[in-house]
Amino acid sequence: MATTKQKRTARMTPVKPGSRRRAAIEKRPRAITLITGGTGFLGSHLVRQLVAGGTRDIRVMATSIPDWLVDLGVEPFAGSITKSEDVKRAVEGIKEIYHLAGKVSRERDDAREMYAVHVEGTRLLCDAAREAGTKTIVLASTSGTIAVTEKGDVIPDETFPPPLDIISRWPYYASKTYQEMAALERFNGKGLRLVIMNPSLLLGPGDDRLSSTKVILDFMARKIGAVPGGGLSFVDARDAAGAFQTAMKKGRHGERYLLGAANWTFTKFFGRLERLTKIAAPKLALPSKLMIAGSQVVDALFKQWNFASPVEPGAIEMAQHFWYVNCNKATREIGFKPRDPGETLHDTVSYLRENFLGGNAFRK
Repeated sequence: MATTKQKRTARMTPVKPGSRRRAAIEKRPRAITLITGGTGFLGSHLVRQLVAGGTRDIRVMATSIPDWLVDLGVEPFAGSITKSEDVKRAVEGIKEIYHLAGKVSRERDDAREMYAVHVEGTRLLCDAAREAGTKTIVLASTSGTIAVTEKGDVIPDETFPPPLDIISRWPYYASKTYQEMAALERFNGKGLRLVIMNPSLLLGPGDDRLSSTKVILDFMARKIGAVPGGGLSFVDARDAAGAFQTAMKKGRHGERYLLGAANWTFTKFFGRLERLTKIAAPKLALPSKLMIAGSQVVDALFKQWNFASPVEPGAIEMAQHFWYVNCNKATREIGFKPRDPGETLHDTVSYLRENFLGGNAFRK
């Protein structure tokens, strides 16, 4: 993770002539592509892929700027998506935007902040982009605004009616649903194109904030005591980043694209992790209502005692649902072809082992 010393403000501190950072700044072309949230899990893969492909006219907006971003030679912009002046300056001269800025949390206490970032921030961005002459926005949403069911008897595609009765239970997914609505309303009209991307759970290497891969880290740390009754879908963050680039070129205005590589029950998911890590998967399978109620009691007690809770009731409740996706539309229209899910799990485990478990996860 980036340390405080590694972070930079939008106005770069002076550096000695001849340094690599000075050279990168001097060679940087004028930005026409903006990436918000470009230092997050998905964003960092997207930025690196674009640069590796020869694209350098990029401005990356984030709340803080790590050294690795500056060293790539792109234009860093430290600012908040919720501040109007920051957003207006960020979109100056920009023709296309990848809007990835967001906050991932299962805590109800974070509902207000998630709404501010996802909904109010998106409104600010869309309005500023229109005024600046931006033509295209590719928005990062989540499959959870469409593809979640209680029984797993269907695999939703983009035509599936939004399950608002389920989504409304969790502030994160509710705020992302409102985000999509806000974007469709604010960035619409002649010559404008808004494409909404709905990836499932992002896995793969590089999740230094554990925004998506914590479930695997918890498995490796033996913190999961029972098998949830639901199922999940996941996709490699590297493949999702590639799909975003294609969507910028080929995605249709107002359309959503679900991205997923595997639809597995948690029993199968943990079984694959067991074979990969040599760590025994949990065998206990409790009734869904009992698991949810028990986690709520434990969480409430620990909070009453002012201790950090060992459980996340929201995550446990979510894991009783089925998050399966049908990504045929993405395959057909933007050529989405995810890698083998086994490769994604292997690379995720390797990254977590080396960066969070000291390389000893398989030897315990």
